[in-house]
Amino acid sequence: METNTRSLKDNYRFLRDLAGNDVECMAIVKANAYGHGLEICAPAAAAAGAGWLGVTSVEEGVSARAACGATPRILAIGGVFPGQGAAAMAHGITCVVWEPYQLDELEHAARAAGLAAHSVAVHLEIDTGMSRQGAALDALPPLLARFGAGSPLRIEAVMTHLYASDEAHGETTAAQLARLETTLAQICKAGDASASGPEYLSVGASAALLGGTASAVREIASRSNLRPMLRLGLALYGLVPDFDPEFLPGEAPAALDGARQQLRPILEWKTQVVSVRTIPAGAEVGYNGTFVATEPMRVALIAAGYADGLDRRLGNRFSLLIRGQRAPLVGRISMDQAVLDVTEIGDVTPGDEVVILGAQGGETITAFDHAQASGTIPWEVFTRITPRVQRIEVGGH
Repeated sequence: METNTRSLKDNYRFLRDLAGNDVECMAIVKANAYGHGLEICAPAAAAAGAGWLGVTSVEEGVSARAACGATPRILAIGGVFPGQGAAAMAHGITCVVWEPYQLDELEHAARAAGLAAHSVAVHLEIDTGMSRQGAALDALPPLLARFGAGSPLRIEAVMTHLYASDEAHGETTAAQLARLETTLAQICKAGDASASGPEYLSVGASAALLGGTASAVREIASRSNLRPMLRLGLALYGLVPDFDPEFLPGEAPAALDGARQQLRPILEWKTQVVSVRTIPAGAEVGYNGTFVATEPMRVALIAAGYADGLDRRLGNRFSLLIRGQRAPLVGRISMDQAVLDVTEIGDVTPGDEVVILGAQGGETITAFDHAQASGTIPWEVFTRITPRVQRIEVGGH
């Protein structure tokens, strides 16, 4: 798997400029940088100017810190578990919080380290309707009381997750933002009382920026005297989120049109031909003979299977690229191998490059193509590419 860090840097700078100088842009490198390789992408994002990196866990934060050094800031979006507070302090990892036990863990670790009052920043997440992560609105008062004058913790940012910002003209996002704004005065008032008020309003991902929601977030932040923060994920890796329903012709924000022209996918996933053989009519291919040749065929065995992340559901319904042409996958995909029909592609030999995701010749296979064929989303296509697929940096520094 080749990860182009030059394109990643270009993507980040384009998105940062699109967001504007008043917006803090966090580069999301969780889940092994969406499968692209944390050790490759985290330093590249930092070199492009990202002051913040978003990871899932303290463990990922430790890996990101090892890859990047003392800077940038690192946010563990999935929170902190019991026993992890000391590691978060030692590696300078900021944690999202919404449960009392998370505050207990961080307070204990901070006091054990002899840290001063309000010296440990946390990002307080509010549940504005997703019913997943974040504090319920009625649970806020006792949480806010924890940030009093004697606490080592301070609320650096208030955040929420917009779970439908990829819906053009969606009412869900507007309702979420309304709920969020009703809580900000309460949070900021508590912060003023303890001298630990928030600095950032962290709301919105790639779809919010490209679909126009970021302007509403900026307005809310301005009214609360906070700096807006966006968490850039899929677009950082060069894919523009689909909007459902799609914008009508002429209604798409200029940011969305610009992103479709400027962003570049940074990943190409390749394997090679292991062997080539001719099979007669009636021959079965793969487990349980789900493909039967109706005429003599030439088939190529490739070194990739579902243990590498090639979805088993793609067998008999998808094509890969070889010699610049599409070659259908025939039979079931095995754990470590798959078979291509190369009957119409001349001179295929062992060692020939096969593109699973990316471009070859004039043809391209995208993560959206994979997702449509396997009934999922590009995020899963990327993150299911397993660790045994070697990640290689290309594109230079």
